[in-house]
Amino acid sequence: MYALVGDDAFLQLAALGEVAARMPADAQRIDADGERAELAEALDELRSFAMFGGGKLVVVRNADAFVTRFREQLENYLGQPSDSATLVLRLCSLPANQRIYKLIVKVGEVVKCEPPKDLAGWVMARGREAHGLAVAPDAARMLADLIGGDLGRLDNELAKLALMVDGGKLSAKDVAGTVSFQREQQMWDMTNELAAGRAGEALRKWRQLVQLDSSAEFRAVTWLAMWLENVRKALAMKKAGMNPFTIAQQLRIWPRELQQPFFKTAEALGEGGVARGLDLLAEIDRQSKSGVGDAASNVERFLLSIPVGGS
Repeated sequence: MYALVGDDAFLQLAALGEVAARMPADAQRIDADGERAELAEALDELRSFAMFGGGKLVVVRNADAFVTRFREQLENYLGQPSDSATLVLRLCSLPANQRIYKLIVKVGEVVKCEPPKDLAGWVMARGREAHGLAVAPDAARMLADLIGGDLGRLDNELAKLALMVDGGKLSAKDVAGTVSFQREQQMWDMTNELAAGRAGEALRKWRQLVQLDSSAEFRAVTWLAMWLENVRKALAMKKAGMNPFTIAQQLRIWPRELQQPFFKTAEALGEGGVARGLDLLAEIDRQSKSGVGDAASNVERFLLSIPVGGS
């Protein structure tokens, strides 16, 4: 039995692939959703023989609810698990002090699937090991800053860049030179201006971006929602007593001169402002998809609604 614990889908799927690779080639795989699956059905699959004799791999995704509903029965099963089938639980969390955790370790393995703290280091290692790509440290930091902790997307970008660069070496110039990253950087610059409380400058950059790339209006809501989520996290972390330097490090607020204006804007917005901003973004997205108003103009309306907290 395996428990794949963490909220990173890329790492969970990679770990699941490793488990599957240990099974016989003709193993039968059964997938179930933990929010709806019944324990009796899962146990029947685990205890019955595979159709082609290669064993069974039973995978329960969203398994937190499954464990909550059937904890005692699962603990009983772990006392005498099937010797012809493997059960994999994909979980967001599983505290090590719980009895079920200790029982899983006795008969299988708990695999942590959390994003690495050193994201740039992961980019360099993944580029080398999976794509034969030597990623320079500054290129790795740029990718990590532009994309964030989405390991699946980072891996996809590394795969694309590996096909584009010569000699198997990736520099920051290579990353910055790609059209997609130029657009990502421009969007990043726009939200930086917004974070600094310079709504007028953010609006100017937005209009430039729309002129260069008409598809930007369809990505803007996602970017702005990510920015608001950072503001929400910063407010919560400050409320919990964390200092601004630590918050800025964890949320990757850069460059350094942006940090103080960002916190001023966050305070000006407050929790209520973040909630209203997210509601407005949802409404803008709905209007844009239903043809109510111009999408680019709808985004401008949002930019001008942010209170000025910078200088």
